[in-house]
Formats: sequence, C-alpha cells, structure tokens
Amino acid sequence: MASESRLYTFSPETQEKLRRFRLGTSRAKDPQAVVYQIDKHSLEIAQADDETYTNIQELADELPDHSPRFILLSYPLTLPSGRLSVPYVMLYYLPVTCNAELRMLYAGAKELMRNTAEVGKVIEISEAEDLETIEEKLGGTA
Repeated sequence: MASESRLYTFSPETQEKLRRFRLGTSRAKDPQAVVYQIDKHSLEIAQADDETYTNIQELADELPDHSPRFILLSYPLTLPSGRLSVPYVMLYYLPVTCNAELRMLYAGAKELMRNTAEVGKVIEISEAEDLETIEEKLGGTA
C-alpha cells in the first residue's frame, strides 16, 4: 500500500468526511451511500458531490455510463435469523465501457480507498442496474 499512498491523496476534509460517514451510518434505518471519484490531474480522491443517497434507484441514475466510481454504502437489512445488520461496504463501480486509462487509475487506488474508508468488503459492479440486486449480494456477507 505504500506506493498507492504516495500516488493518490485524500485531503484532511475528505478523511474527516469518510470517518463521519462510517460512524454516522452504523445505526441508520435507511440505506445511505456517498460517491467518490479520482481527479485525473491531481490524483486526489474526493466525494463526487455533496449528496448522501438514501434511494438506491436515485444513486443508480446518477452513476456515469463510462467512468468508474467508488461508492461507500451502508445498507440496513434483516438477516434470515431475524437480526438487523448494517453492512458497511465499498462498491467498486467499473463500467465495461470505460477506457483503459481510467480502469488503471481506479484499480491502483482500490485498496487504498478500501483501507482509508475502513469498509468491511468490496463488491465490484459493472453497471448501475447491478444495484437492484445489492441486497442479495449483502445478505450473504453479514
């Protein structure tokens, strides 16, 4: 991870936002998601917009068709045992139509983003429609 941490950066403000989101969503009653992107010139990883999505369909509508994103997701669900669980995961959105340069840029930052955000699991998705089945993917992780 040492080489990634020298290449990609997080501003102190972004690190604080990551920490607050992680701590603030652990008791959430609704899904919560924030989208992060990498600035191609400065290689800074930052929140794409100031939006915290609580509707998965709205999130899917906002994802670009040809550009990868990191999505931090806190998704409350009831396990088959009846227990409430709130998995905190990173969705690695990598559309099949994105160019090789962007693929490499995001691939190089994936583990750094995972460790900095302190997520429990990374789930790779290739299209926005994959969000429709996210509950099934999370059901086996908790």
